Formats: sequence, C-alpha cells, structure tokens
Amino acid sequence: MRTRVRVFLLAGHRLLREALGRTLGKRTDMFVVGESPVLPDLASLVAQSEADVLLMDAFMSHSAGLQMLDDMRRLCPRTKVLMIGMEDERMFLEAVQSGVAGYLFKDASAIEVVAGIRAIAAGEAVCPSSLCMTLFKAVAGRKAPAPRITLKTELGLTRREQDLVPLIAQGLTNRQIASQLNLSQQTIKNHVHRMLRKIGVDDRLAVVEAAKA
Repeated sequence: MRTRVRVFLLAGHRLLREALGRTLGKRTDMFVVGESPVLPDLASLVAQSEADVLLMDAFMSHSAGLQMLDDMRRLCPRTKVLMIGMEDERMFLEAVQSGVAGYLFKDASAIEVVAGIRAIAAGEAVCPSSLCMTLFKAVAGRKAPAPRITLKTELGLTRREQDLVPLIAQGLTNRQIASQLNLSQQTIKNHVHRMLRKIGVDDRLAVVEAAKA
C-alpha cells in the first residue's frame, strides 16, 4: 500500500504549475509525479505516471475538458480528479457527471487544495459547501430512470454516451436530454454525433438498436 499520494499537475500556466509543485513538495505525504499543460495524449501520460490524483485547473475549453475527463476514465480509471474551476453551477455539475471526485473554486487556498487531494485520495468527495445544495437539487430533479437497456461493450461508447442510449430510446430530443442531464444542448449534439460515427449509422434510433445486447 502506498504511503505517499502521487499527484499529476495539469495547468496551462507555467507559473501556476510551479506554484502548485512547490506547495505539494513541502508535504511529506504526497509528491508530484508529472506536470503538463494540455496535450493530446494527456490521459496516456497520467496513466503512465500511475498518479493517484490528477490536480486539474479548468482553463481549457469546457467541451475539451469534458472529453479529456472521458479519456481519463477510460485509460486510467483508478486516478481521482480534483478540478479547480469557476463558481459556475453548470460547470460543476457537468464536471461531477464526467467523473471528478473533487471540485474547488479558483480562489481556494493552498491548505484547501492539499486537504482536497488528501480527501479524494482517501476515497472521499470534495466540493465547496455553497455547491452542495446545487448537487442535491440536481439529483432530486431527475426523473425516474427509464427501463435499463443492456448495452454491447464492443461499440466503444464512453460511459456518458451509454447514458444517452435509454434517453434516446424514449424519443427525447437533444434539448430535452440536455435539460434532464443539466448539460448544454450543443454538448448532447456532439455526443450523439460521435455515437453515430462510432457505430456507423446515420439515424439516432438506429443507435438504440445497435447498442442493445
């Protein structure tokens, strides 16, 4: 069992990466195993580093950040993600749905960041208290789940794309799906487009048929 938490730093600004590196370097229970700005193969680098925690500054475009999180879950599912983002409820909810284990505001102190890393490495979840009600309301506002559809695993669909299949099966539009999942309509449109391309069909209902076991 590891006694020190292995942390990978993702931040677009070099000064921020260096500042975070110095902060974590002073702790005896964690150390930095890698640092980087955004790279196309970032998820692979994190996987190779065997990081326990990815400390991620949400500086990239939102859609690119969500896609990167999908790649992270696929290539290094054991790595927990702590995101430092804006005081934005939609961004927070989409980050949670994409699998982050912790979310802190950009004005978080060094003590809060270190505490957040320790918490998610120990299997806990972290978010500012002001966002707790946002999370509760989002969960409470969800409709009863649709009948479960068993999906083929060889289609290469991400977990988020698999979540869309039963909603498409209900005949919901992209707008309705976006509202139910607290995502933007463009995000849903992008996911559906990728699903059509992966499965090799040109009709959204054909996705449902192809994905059934």
